[in-house]
Amino acid sequence: MHTDTERCVRAVRSKDARFDGWFFTAVLTTGIYCRPSCPAVPPKAENMTFYPSAAACQQAGFRACKRCRPDTSPGSPEWNARADSVARAMRLIQDGVVDREGVPGLAVRLGYSARQIERQLLAELGAGPLALARAQRAQTARLLIETTALPMAEVAFAAGFASIRAFNDTVREVFALSPSELRTRAARATHGSRGPDPRTPGVTALRLPYRAPLNPDNLFGHLAATAVPGVEEWRDGAYRRTLTLPYGHGIAALAPRPDHIACRLSLTDPRDLTLAISSCRRLLDLDADPVAVDEQLRADPLLAPLVDKAPGRRVPRSVDAAEFAVRAVLGQQVSTAAARTHAARLVTAHGVPVDDPEGGLTHLFPTPGALAALDPGALALPRSRRTTLTTLVAALADGSLTLGPDSDWDRARARLAALPGFGPWTVDVIAMRGLGDPDAFLPTDLGVRRAARGLGLPSTPAALTSRAAAWRPWRAYAVQYLWATDDHAINHLPA
Repeated sequence: MHTDTERCVRAVRSKDARFDGWFFTAVLTTGIYCRPSCPAVPPKAENMTFYPSAAACQQAGFRACKRCRPDTSPGSPEWNARADSVARAMRLIQDGVVDREGVPGLAVRLGYSARQIERQLLAELGAGPLALARAQRAQTARLLIETTALPMAEVAFAAGFASIRAFNDTVREVFALSPSELRTRAARATHGSRGPDPRTPGVTALRLPYRAPLNPDNLFGHLAATAVPGVEEWRDGAYRRTLTLPYGHGIAALAPRPDHIACRLSLTDPRDLTLAISSCRRLLDLDADPVAVDEQLRADPLLAPLVDKAPGRRVPRSVDAAEFAVRAVLGQQVSTAAARTHAARLVTAHGVPVDDPEGGLTHLFPTPGALAALDPGALALPRSRRTTLTTLVAALADGSLTLGPDSDWDRARARLAALPGFGPWTVDVIAMRGLGDPDAFLPTDLGVRRAARGLGLPSTPAALTSRAAAWRPWRAYAVQYLWATDDHAINHLPA
């Protein structure tokens, strides 16, 4: 979009928050870059130039605006809607893969050479993987500086910087403030210069932005209704769950607010902050563009009343696609309560125990490696379901099947469909909620078919799939609106 100058200028002049994250405005006269909705007086059109990423702005020598904080914009919805190499690379960079594995590690995950990845990212985003990762590190550093009491040296290494000097230079260059000045400024803005410091050691509290509207009912209702005891819970108005992370583990607490998601992260190692944040954003589908989704679905006269009644529905996703695949198999042809019971037994037997002083979380969900050693005879499942589960776990454990943000959706679908016991419903629900495919569709799902009959839509899978072609590429969101016609617990915020 950044190449359409006239459209970008209109968005900036109208301060349209829908375009935050789609592009960034660099002001030639001031040397700063902003989000489109910046509250400052818009500059003259001839003084504006537009970039597709914050990293491209920084690479061109612009610093972040102190008023609109463009580095905290929602991510571009393009990376949610695409599964090409650039989108997959961006999802991995957001997860901190470049910091942990370098550009060669990123290239290996994507199956391309480092030079190819560099060229593709430069062509589309105006910045290579190192510059994009540097922008990510700067944002992580800012969060740690402003929301924790960690010493600056620990902030530097937790954010992924190789040295304190690189940390200081980057923060000054991107934000035009030193790290200590950032912390002082944040404390004064939030609590007053003499107010108390409410920060809890080991806990990072932050606001996760999103594009409005957001309907939290089915989003948090689904997560709470299907929560695995010990791993997930609804407590004090927040969805809480444990997280398995590269350097340790964590607990995330997420609560809906009118203009953001309140997030509290308790991490055993602050180096995991970047991945923990991106996992939470992916779980809640916060980088979606609800206006574009609802506009297309509203064009169907039978769906329009559902969209108008409760716009902004998101797809409840997962923090770990492999975990969700296991849970999808456990949920085949059983009730929600039974699926939770089966999953809880696996967690108790094979999950790693954790301590949760704030609630009732007890374990991490077991990894495929841990589940590879399970005894099929100990599973209270039909024989065919045991075979399905053990085959899936073995494929995940030996690496012949990989499910994650770097997955090619079509290839992952084909690999899943080749496993015993994986029919269309299981494959597509994993694609929808585990892999994040916004066009995954469930025409054989009983709830979808029941809703279709009630609305006057075709209810046979073939006819419904044909009708749903007009909803592409947002059929996963259409599923959320169809499910919402039922009075199931997944559609309501818990009391």
